Amino acid sequence: MELNEKIKQAIDNTEVILDPVELISSHSSTTVRYFMLTIPMYLQFEGKSKDSETVVREGKITWQKPKLLTPSYMLRLEGFSEEARRALEMLASEDDDLAMVLYKLKLAKDSEKMDIVSESLNSVLDRIIDDINKRGEKHTAIIKGVDEFWDVSLSKFTQELMTKSAYLSQLPDMLERSAIGMSSKGFPVVTRDNAGIPIAAIKEIELLFKLFEKGEIRSSRLKGELDRWGVFEQYQDRFLGFFKKN
Repeated sequence: MELNEKIKQAIDNTEVILDPVELISSHSSTTVRYFMLTIPMYLQFEGKSKDSETVVREGKITWQKPKLLTPSYMLRLEGFSEEARRALEMLASEDDDLAMVLYKLKLAKDSEKMDIVSESLNSVLDRIIDDINKRGEKHTAIIKGVDEFWDVSLSKFTQELMTKSAYLSQLPDMLERSAIGMSSKGFPVVTRDNAGIPIAAIKEIELLFKLFEKGEIRSSRLKGELDRWGVFEQYQDRFLGFFKKN
């Protein structure tokens, strides 16, 4: 079996047993604790029952506060493949106000643990669920994955959680704050003020100006944000005025 087929099979055989009670927050960073349960792949070679042992991996994933962006903003970021850039260019040409949510996540390597338990996967699962319920944990997930490709299984979970959070948390919150609206085609789009500045950008730009004026960030960071939003012209006098005063 080729690698791509194995990865697809791993995705198909991954099951999120328990989702976090709370979704990714729209207003702050979010840390999710996960338990990845897999049946050791070596059991099949040792002639042992698949119920004899379970691999338990535990770790934490932290998401930064989600950021509302446009296709043009995304194009000004680094790290995209040529295919991804072409897709963003197509989106920008069709509707550059299309609302997109950027999620940045980090795996906490120092919190990762792995144990091999001499119990069936279902027994381990029941025990972990009982412990989570007793603790009342709201940011914990349990995933039944594929041992050889457990990181693929984890990727499936993170993608599903981000998609669910976008539609059930971030987009409704942004609609309520008038940061986005709906296009005639039914797609979420960023809203702009009378000067053409995206509502979602104003608060962050103002914060960066304050940090810049206090000397806590470099001018390049502020200008970079203005450029990525395509609004440097609107803020040009204010930005350059700082250098004239100093």
